[in-house]
Amino acid sequence: MESTPKSMKKTIQVSIRKALLELGSATKVELNDYLEISFPTISKFLTQMEKEGEILSAGLDNSSGGRRAKRYKYNPEHMLGLAIFLEEKDINYIIYNCYGELKDKGKNTGISDLISFTKCIQDITSQYNKISSLSIGVPGSVDNERIFHIPDYEHLQNVDLKGYLEDYFSIPVVVENDMNAAVLGYYNHLKIKENKSLVYLYLGKNGPGAGTIVNGTVLRGSTNFSGEISFVPQYDDKRFWQTLSENKMNTSPVHKDYMIDVISRLVASFTAIINPHMIIFCNEEVDQEILNKIRNCSSGYIPSEHLPDLMISDWEQDYLYGLQSLGLDLMIKKTI
Repeated sequence: MESTPKSMKKTIQVSIRKALLELGSATKVELNDYLEISFPTISKFLTQMEKEGEILSAGLDNSSGGRRAKRYKYNPEHMLGLAIFLEEKDINYIIYNCYGELKDKGKNTGISDLISFTKCIQDITSQYNKISSLSIGVPGSVDNERIFHIPDYEHLQNVDLKGYLEDYFSIPVVVENDMNAAVLGYYNHLKIKENKSLVYLYLGKNGPGAGTIVNGTVLRGSTNFSGEISFVPQYDDKRFWQTLSENKMNTSPVHKDYMIDVISRLVASFTAIINPHMIIFCNEEVDQEILNKIRNCSSGYIPSEHLPDLMISDWEQDYLYGLQSLGLDLMIKKTI
């Protein structure tokens, strides 16, 4: 299928944007070599992008006998991203530029329905008119960015949140499950090798969840229900979340021996089924002493040589890193 002029324009614009963000700066000749796009086309797009303030002059190169080449760099403030995640009736958010640099962060409380949620976003975007992407994290299952399983958030059940927000704010939106975003953030921020597999476990204020990456790809499952570990059966006819809540252990941090056994059984299950390289826990729920106990207990169910590395990380920061990476991808692909 032949590209239309509009789609070709978008492809070229996105290619130049990505190249400047990756290279830091470049001349027309360097972009011509790097992208294999004709010199006249490169010149045309750079002129337009500089006029619109998307790129900036980075000075002139030293002369090698001829005319000094002009160097260009991307303007990181040309577009901003907004990343938001919901937990109970609070939303936490960050605003960042095209280099992923933090511009602002905050927390709003009392978000109880779609109207108050929308109003909160409106208040933030009214302060930052350069916001060009919106990434939303939710404690529920998401299929094609429609929320279909989100306990305790009836006002978002079966809501096409992406479509609703894009219509309302006229900017691209991505909606992602909280644990998928967290494991993606951990993976990207630490630049984990592609062939590594990770599981991120979190008990959370909204109930437990898990995010999994296998060979660089987030594992979603055939119906996008992967990671809903509250349903994993344990102890006769009880599920994972029932064993915690019925014994009044649904609060962090993990500290009781029975809690450690419950989690160790889950670690053993992941090890037997996925055999991941590492399992990550939230730093507000465990410490190194607890991890050692979990490892020892898990080895009673699985031979210790097969157990993954057990790691501790800042769940909230990883969550926001993941949402930010999704938002940056939207901004880079945006046609202005």
